[in-house]
Amino acid sequence: MPHLEGRDIVCFANDWSGDPLSKKHVMRRLAKRNRVLWINSLGNRSPRASTRDLKRIFDKLQRFAGGLYEVEHNIHVLSPLAVPNYNSPLMRRINEVVVGTMVRAAMKQLGFTRPLLYTFVPASAWVADSLGAERVIYHCVDEYSAFDGAGEDIAKLEDELIRRSDLVITCSTPLQASKTRINPNTVLVRHGVERDHFAKALDDETEIPADIANLPGPVLGFYGLIAEWVDLEAMRRCAEAFPQGSLVIVGDINNANIAGLARLHAMPNVHFLGRRDYDELPGYCKGFDVALLPFVKNQLTENANPLKLREYLAAGLPVVSTDIPEAVALADKGVYLAGSTESFVDGVKAALAAGAGPSRERSMAMSMESWDAKVEEIEDKLLRL
Repeated sequence: MPHLEGRDIVCFANDWSGDPLSKKHVMRRLAKRNRVLWINSLGNRSPRASTRDLKRIFDKLQRFAGGLYEVEHNIHVLSPLAVPNYNSPLMRRINEVVVGTMVRAAMKQLGFTRPLLYTFVPASAWVADSLGAERVIYHCVDEYSAFDGAGEDIAKLEDELIRRSDLVITCSTPLQASKTRINPNTVLVRHGVERDHFAKALDDETEIPADIANLPGPVLGFYGLIAEWVDLEAMRRCAEAFPQGSLVIVGDINNANIAGLARLHAMPNVHFLGRRDYDELPGYCKGFDVALLPFVKNQLTENANPLKLREYLAAGLPVVSTDIPEAVALADKGVYLAGSTESFVDGVKAALAAGAGPSRERSMAMSMESWDAKVEEIEDKLLRL
């Protein structure tokens, strides 16, 4: 199959230092044959006076001071200063000038000319026409206007970017439907998974981490950010339904329901472990009997395609998930769908009855869902532009 090669790509994405999300998986593969200038996050909402946001601001200032640097072969990272204020024409103009100037300077330093602008960030509409890009590609992986703290101003920027783009790539069927109404050159490329990485949960030499190795079963597991879109009540009901077992929650907490968190913290069989590195996740999956993906149903989650769903399955785990469209699309691969908070417990019971813990059959069912295959799809579409 022909590959995209010898091109310069300017990519607006999240912060490179964060967990490997879809953006990093895609760009790492494109960087095998192309050069990438990765622009750290411009943000999709105004910052709050929270510890998490203040730390992000401090980290961003540190990265800005470090200038342009190479993080991996063919991938160079820049952290421009920008104020995520989307309702002020003056601030937009300031951001256009400051961000545009910094990115063009980095392009000049790297010798980039007529690059592909490949963006995951609606706010990059600020500079989409100022970089001399040959093509503009918008890869939409969320309904950004539905995030808490975002809204109409982000929606307007995204609309502007979609209309300007030569190609819009979406990761879910609802996103494809909504973005096609704005730009008919919109396609669907679902997320992939690093199956070999998560299939380590099936290897004899992979150790279950000590903090869950001796917990009483069944072990119901979740990893990822605990935020406003996670259905904490569904988790509570599962922990209550299996008092002899354990509910394990791995991940940071940000803007989650405080009352819901308090109820979970009060339960003796619920274990909050905090964030763990990507490399450690297969070990935790090996210790889970059933993986949970409980979402509050709203515009944000209905449009989502959560990476952890494919990662759980690649680890061979049965998954009980809220019946969002992209979970329905994988129902035949070991996903038990819950149409409501109340039905999560029934889903867990069905998953346990069908075979708890990692299964090689479930893992192998994800063999055709690799990131390599997904990026080949993307390359094919880029070569057709």
